[in-house]
Amino acid sequence: MVPDEPREVAAPGGRDELRDAREQGRICGLAVRGQRDLQASAAAHPELFPADPFDTMLFANISLAIAFGAPWCTPEQLRAANRTVLWGFALDWLIDHRARSRDEVDGLVARCRAVADGEAPAADDHLGGYLAALQDELATSDAFAAHRPLWRDRLDATVRAMAREWEWKAARRPGDRASLPSLDAYLDNADNHACTIVNVAHWLYTGDEATLARLDELVAVSDQVQRALRLVNDLGTYERDLRWGDLNALLLVEDRAEVEQRLAALVETCRRMLVPLRETCPREADYLARQVGFSSGFYQLADFWGMS
Repeated sequence: MVPDEPREVAAPGGRDELRDAREQGRICGLAVRGQRDLQASAAAHPELFPADPFDTMLFANISLAIAFGAPWCTPEQLRAANRTVLWGFALDWLIDHRARSRDEVDGLVARCRAVADGEAPAADDHLGGYLAALQDELATSDAFAAHRPLWRDRLDATVRAMAREWEWKAARRPGDRASLPSLDAYLDNADNHACTIVNVAHWLYTGDEATLARLDELVAVSDQVQRALRLVNDLGTYERDLRWGDLNALLLVEDRAEVEQRLAALVETCRRMLVPLRETCPREADYLARQVGFSSGFYQLADFWGMS
């Protein structure tokens, strides 16, 4: 039995495996708390989050990513980030897999923009209703009102990017790479990965004075992290994307090595951009670095969506 406060036990090679495992276990516990909140949140909106594909595996994967990104936070502090990720998955599902026309896509985009501008969603607008509730949660922090334009800007970028990807898929001709975007254009549209909007939500909800004073710098690095995560995701989910008919960076180039090299360059760019931030807001610099590290390991074995 491990005592409440274990003695330092040095493992062979100098590492303290007991201490490391204890910390990893605490982070997993943090993720479990987040998963429970996500399940309760989804259960309150069954029309938006049907059990297929919004299953317990998805909730667990979201909460794991958020917990490992910011393990110093409490479960309550991670609530906004977790719920923003879940909103992004709902938007992605509705646009990527449920919308059958450009009018449907435009309607989803317009409703999200209206809610971001402060309009009340219609009673039957389940996505807008969830977004409004998320914004109410964010508004419990004074920083949200002070930085509301940033939130609106990043939400607008996210919904526009998802709509643009829908356009690319609609115009795609099987076997014709010329009908697909270039890798550069694809990465310029990385807001469809909904990473930066989650980070903005997290910083507005939990950020201290130093963090809020450097939001522009943090968002600039986050955008590069978002690009890197777009490629990490694509390298790990290529087979699933083929089955689902989704776009993937590997479909845009002849050689997988080109995507791997671009990813390595993006990671190096992130490293350089994080150097000055480690002096001014080191915890948030760690947060961004940990996002890349977690996803790079996670996608070696798993995928966020539980469906095959």
